[in-house]
Amino acid sequence: MTVRMAPLIMAMGMAAFSGCGKADQPSPSESVMTPPAAKPGMPPAAAQPRVETAVVEFSPSHQALVLSGKVAYGEDRYSKISSPLQGRVVEVRAHLGDRVKTGDVLLIVDSPDIAQAYSEYVKEDSDLQYATRAHDLAKDLYDNKAMPLKDLKQAENELVKARAEFRRAKERLLSLRVPAEELTKPLDKQKITSRFEMKSPLTGIVVERAVTPGQSVGGDPSQVLFTVADLDMLQVLADLYERDLALVREGQFAMVTVEAYPGVEFPATVAAIGDVVDPATRTIKVRAWVNNDPHKLKPEMFARLHLAVGDATQFIAVPREAVLEADGKQFVYVVEEPNRYVKREVKVSNISTDQVRILEGLTRGQRIVIKGAVLIKGKEVKGT
Repeated sequence: MTVRMAPLIMAMGMAAFSGCGKADQPSPSESVMTPPAAKPGMPPAAAQPRVETAVVEFSPSHQALVLSGKVAYGEDRYSKISSPLQGRVVEVRAHLGDRVKTGDVLLIVDSPDIAQAYSEYVKEDSDLQYATRAHDLAKDLYDNKAMPLKDLKQAENELVKARAEFRRAKERLLSLRVPAEELTKPLDKQKITSRFEMKSPLTGIVVERAVTPGQSVGGDPSQVLFTVADLDMLQVLADLYERDLALVREGQFAMVTVEAYPGVEFPATVAAIGDVVDPATRTIKVRAWVNNDPHKLKPEMFARLHLAVGDATQFIAVPREAVLEADGKQFVYVVEEPNRYVKREVKVSNISTDQVRILEGLTRGQRIVIKGAVLIKGKEVKGT
């Protein structure tokens, strides 16, 4: 190759390189806002930010609907436990983070209520035995014509009262969680003390503990001493706008994402869709079960529920960058003619991190600004 031909070959190479990308660039009349005349100190026109436009079309059906929500305990999978009686805590056996099983003892309370109730039970048991013997004697005397009928009726009434009082005393002990099997034993074989064992109603993990040894508990249901929860299965409570109600159904597969684990998706299933619309937010509660076997998800975490949109549904989706907000309203710029843009108010719904669904304000075939809308807004504010 001669030295004289080298510049010619370099020029041909540069022309071929610039031609490869030319087809991908929008024409000035459709997608580039004409930059103002260069001023001293400004960068060249080629370095100015660009405005790109695109024609609005229906989105592919594989897009997802994204709902905002939070992670919560599963229904019937957690329990807030309080003491059913008054007393003093003598022993705490469960600690924060412990895994417990149904029936495991959480704490022991020394309760005078049990001692008093058992004393009443013993008294009523004695009265019942006396009334039973008195009735049997009165019946024998009446049968032998040694006692008038009214005395027999009196003995029967006393027996009925004694049975009722004994039943009341027994029910009182059962309400204080005294084991029923102890009350079926003969009185001299019963082992009932003032110590009450508070047990876990389900299998799970102790996620809250608000009690210490020596503390007095008052039998108030609002005084929660332990919270036990099954963290293997949680639920996500998400807000669904009523306009998107037709896109969601029970049993639908979904994915859950949280900010704590970027890029990690947790499989979920829609369990229920609420029947009531919140009048303030115009949303409906959606509940989805999510498997949490690794225990990465924590209740009260903010979460996003990603739902695949059905193939039969068509909608308009645009880049999130194309939608701006002012005075609490959202809008896009519609191309009326080359280098002339008109602000158009729209209503949107989240689809993904980089796209939104247009609910109102645009129709298929319109051309809008998809990049550089902020530049146009800035020029409007400056009045240029």
